[in-house]
Order: sequence, then C-alpha cells, then structure tokens
Amino acid sequence: MQIHNAIAHLTQHLVDRMGEKISSVSADESRGEFVINCTFSSLPEICGALFNNLHYSFATMIVEESLPIRYIFYGDGIVVHVLTTMSERDRTLPSLTGQFHAADWHEREAEDLWGINFKGHPRLGEFVLHEEWPDGVNPMRPSFDGHKPYPHRQIDSRWQPATILQAEGSFLMPIGPIFSDFAESAHFLLETVGEDVLHTIPRFFYKYRGVEKIAENKSVSDVLLLAERFAGTSAFAHSLAFCHAVERLCSISVPWRATALRIFLAELERIRHHVAGIAGICSSTGLAVATSQMSVLEEELLRLTCTLTGHRYFFGMNVIGGLPQDISDDAVKSAVMRLSQIVGELNLLFDMLKVSGSFLDRIEEVGIVTEEKARSLGLVGPIARASGVPIDLRTSLPYGGYATAPQLSVPQESEGDGYARLRVLMQEIESSGTIISRITAKMPDGPVKAGAIRFVSGSALGWSEAPLGASFHWIRIDKNGTVLRYRITPPSFTNWLGFHAAAENFAFQDFPIIMATFGLSNAECDR
Repeated sequence: MQIHNAIAHLTQHLVDRMGEKISSVSADESRGEFVINCTFSSLPEICGALFNNLHYSFATMIVEESLPIRYIFYGDGIVVHVLTTMSERDRTLPSLTGQFHAADWHEREAEDLWGINFKGHPRLGEFVLHEEWPDGVNPMRPSFDGHKPYPHRQIDSRWQPATILQAEGSFLMPIGPIFSDFAESAHFLLETVGEDVLHTIPRFFYKYRGVEKIAENKSVSDVLLLAERFAGTSAFAHSLAFCHAVERLCSISVPWRATALRIFLAELERIRHHVAGIAGICSSTGLAVATSQMSVLEEELLRLTCTLTGHRYFFGMNVIGGLPQDISDDAVKSAVMRLSQIVGELNLLFDMLKVSGSFLDRIEEVGIVTEEKARSLGLVGPIARASGVPIDLRTSLPYGGYATAPQLSVPQESEGDGYARLRVLMQEIESSGTIISRITAKMPDGPVKAGAIRFVSGSALGWSEAPLGASFHWIRIDKNGTVLRYRITPPSFTNWLGFHAAAENFAFQDFPIIMATFGLSNAECDR
C-alpha cells in the first residue's frame, strides 16, 4: 500500500504538472520502481522537482554507451529512474549541479571517463583523470582498451592549482597526498588569509583502479570478488549490495536462514567499522590511551569475525542466492555473547570520553554541517544523520530481510558537529547490537543458499546501508551471466563531496579532527 500510494503521488505531481515534458512513464509496484523517459532539455526541471520539491534523494547516475543516460533517485520506499538520451552530435547533456549539488561529482566523473560535456557545469576536467592523462582519452568508452597501457602525457611544469581566494595575503596550505600509517592517497588544498580555512579543494583518484572497466565481460562471480575487495573494511556491505542487484534481476529467492545470517553479519561489520572510526577520532585528538583501548576492542571484533567466518573482514561470505556455508546456531550464540561483552566495555570507555573536557573541546561545535547543507550535498550515513537527515536504506528502502526484521531505530542528532557524529556512531553500535540480539534469538532453520541460478539478461540496482552510508551497485548482464556494465556508487564518494562544508571556516588544527569524525575511506572513493 505504501509503494502504491508513493507511485500515485509521484504520478500526480510529475505527470499531471509536467505531462508535456515527459515522454513516457511506467511503474512496477512489485519491484517498487518508477521509470520516467524525457528529453534532455526537460531533464533539469524533472530531476530538480524530484530532489527539491518531492525531497527524493539522488542515488547515482548510470552511463552506458549507445543507451539512455539513467539518473536514479529514491524516497517514499520506491526507486525512480529518469532516462534521457544525450545529443550524440556533441555528447552534451545539461548539468544538474545548478539544481542540486549532489550531482556535481557524478557529472565530473562522467565527463572524465565517458567524454560527456555537461553544459552549465561550473568546473569540469582533471577530476578522476589527472594531468598525465592525454586529452580526449576516456577509459570507460568501448574504444579504450583497458589491457594496453595508455600513453602518459608530459606534465606541464607551469601548472598551477585552481584557487578561489584573491585577497591580499591569501595562501594555500597543501595536505597530502601521502599520509603516514595506512591512509590511501588524497590531496587537500586549504585556502586562507589567516588561521581559519576559508576554502577546501579536495583531490582524489591518485589510484584510479578502473574497477568498472575491469568488470566488463567478466562473469558475475568474478565481479562479486571485485565488489567486496575495492573497500575491504566494508566488504560484506558492498558484496551484499552486488548480490542484491543480481538477485532482484534474476528473481532469486534467498532462504530465510541466509537472510537472517546476512543481517547478523552486516550489523557485526557495522559495529566493528564504527569502533575503528571512534579509535580514529580519539587518535586525532591526541588521546593515546583511549586510542589504544579502542583499538584493542577493534582487534577483538576482528578476531571474533575470523573465528565465526574464517576471515577478519568477511571476504567470501556472500554469494548469489545466500551464503557459501552455514554458521551453526552454537557459533552464533557464542559470538553474540562475546559481542555483548565488547559493547559493554565500549560503553564504559565512551562514558569516560563524555566527561573528558580536553576531548570535548576538540570536537564540540567543530566541523559543523547544517541540515540544509547535508540535504543539498546529498550526504548519507552517520554523517547525514548527525546533521538531522534520517536517511537509512534499512528503513527507507528495506532490503534483504530488513522489511520484516525487528523494528530498527535510526539514531539521529541535529548539531552536525564532530561530537554529534561521534554520538551517532555510538548509538548505531547499540542499535546494531539490539538487531543482532533479536534476529539471533530464534534463527530460522533450512538451507543458506538458493538452488541453481538461472541468469536473465537485463539490468538492476542493488543497495545496502554500508557502515558509512548508502551503497548502490548497478549491473547489466546477459543471459549467460556475463557482466556488460557495472556501476558502483559507494558512500565515501558521496560524502567526500560534502567534506568541504565541515572543514571550511574552522582553524587549521581542526582539519585532521574533522577528517577523523567523517571517517571516510579514500580507497572506497578511489575505485
């Protein structure tokens, strides 16, 4: 009924008001999908109405050679596909960035990788492909042979970074791209005329791996390996989203026991990921003892995961149709008991952090992202929820058993600062622990994997609420299970776009702390 009402409301708002600008519409209530076909000239108005008037969230943009460009939105329990065809004469589309900032990086990425010009975009070029890439080379187009090395361009020694500030005394403070420890490459230019950062220019993709290009013409099982390995700390969430896409396309019914175990493992991954994030926040503020204690708990969770599944980061724990092997009820109960002890120890540590004045002084009212900014930039996950945007795919687009799982509370704060983000992480750990306790109290019996898989040709979107937020995996396959197009939109790609909103108008010394409270993955973005 909810999906029916959402589709009816969407039809009334868009079709009735913009009927002459929409070529056709179709709806599939069983899949919760609504498809709009329009001309490229009508695209900004239609997508703007979805985002700004109906408050749908922007998920991703799919580019396929010789096929319509697909813009995907979600809200009210449904997924909306807006399809349009670009001008083939000059490969041009109107930019949506003027309608909503969330489209910015998607367009810049498509311009680099596909050679599409987004008319009206304020800044294109040198995004994914840095200056050593020759002009006119677009690695996602069919004409680009990914098996051959591309000819590097000689870097211009006169190159200067783009700047905004022109005031007397303004200067640039570079941070990165090389960091100590295990952090992947990223570069930030901080512009200032004093002690406060007035403008932040991020630069990623130093290790552009071309995962989507590599996936072409591979089998579904081979691409599943790519899906879980491009961001190892969220391996289960990403492999689950990929499996969800294939299972939706091929109408595969996952056994109830596998569904329950998937929820258990996904929430266990969330807890471990959040504990690591809190350890990073403690480290950024100079709390060496608290960092060590949090890191010990993270290690305990990694060992628990390894004992339970055979791998510290859940590699190999998702297959199309369920799980590769069962986990006994006794093993699950033992893990839940140990998890309860670890969460209890974590709560004691957090109680001490809450009364540490030197710690709170570093994160309270620092790195603020307002609710308006978070919505405009399309932020997701704990970062968005700390700014008053309660988007969580487990409730807004329930998948893989979450629709029938025990009631899920979505933690939410309103301040949008570092302390709000920390509190959301702690609340989500508690919430995940509650879900695990309820889902494992009475595990269903039966198999953990569907029977023989029959692939069908077509495309589908899969998703999961990864620890860092909404993760979308879109796939097109043929009847033999060969992947023709694979598109990943991970939460770090979405949230790094909004990092500048938190870093600007705060002091230089706040920068690493703000970055830690975001807790994003460079590697996940740099796919």
